Amino acid sequence: MKDTAKYADLHIHTRFSDGTFTPSRVVSEAKKNGLCCIAVTDHDEVRAIGPAQDKARRLDIEVVPGVELSAEIDNCEVHILGYFIEWQAQWFQRKLKQICGQRQRRALAIIEKLKAYGIKLNREEVLRQARIGSVGRLHIARMLQSEGFVHSIQEAFDKYIADGGPCYVKKFKLTPFEVIEMIRRLKGVAVLAHPYTIGNDEIISEFVRMGLRGIEAYYSEQNQATSRHYQKLAAEYGLLVTGGSDCHGLAKDGKSIGSVKLPYQLVEALKEEAEALRSGKKT
Repeated sequence: MKDTAKYADLHIHTRFSDGTFTPSRVVSEAKKNGLCCIAVTDHDEVRAIGPAQDKARRLDIEVVPGVELSAEIDNCEVHILGYFIEWQAQWFQRKLKQICGQRQRRALAIIEKLKAYGIKLNREEVLRQARIGSVGRLHIARMLQSEGFVHSIQEAFDKYIADGGPCYVKKFKLTPFEVIEMIRRLKGVAVLAHPYTIGNDEIISEFVRMGLRGIEAYYSEQNQATSRHYQKLAAEYGLLVTGGSDCHGLAKDGKSIGSVKLPYQLVEALKEEAEALRSGKKT
């Protein structure tokens, strides 16, 4: 019997941040892998949304406009996803331009630190890789691998550029409150990304008080027990449940588009929340 269920992947990156796929290929891969809906959630970037939606119309796929923003609290990095955002808002475009400029300065500082370990990367080449979007550590890791300084992207992080590593440079980050307020101003739904990476579930209640409305309970790097744990936590806090692969194209193994398949009913719940925000039924 043919499977008529509908599935979504709500965490995908493109070449406009640190993925390797174009927006068009992201949509094509989603279609090939049996998805009816995806969310484009680049880091501090939204320029892939338009091209992805153009391609999606031809393939009968829904593209949820999204973004992934970084925040920091108590020296802990937190990623927050915004869904169904008014991504073309001019004030938001200006804010992202500012953040991407800070990302570029951070990347150059990391390249300078690597010199102390006998590693000289071409700074123009690193920035060229991210010429259409936001530059991140993954771009540097890929170049470290391609230049033969490490055998894998994971080794690049472990040996040099992971948080607290010898060549790590702290990134400019907003507070969780600032990020959640930005998403709310965009009439979007704020969702905590891959919460297990924080290592502190108690802090989630604070985010809820700030206006967090969902939690990414399904994620490509966690087991079923962890997924069940965050589903239960979502129920306790009255949060929506989302999930996704966090696909970066060919940049990260095991994170192909559709490797996490979210029941479409959860997308509908997310959509209802966004519509309530837009209508003023929720503030």
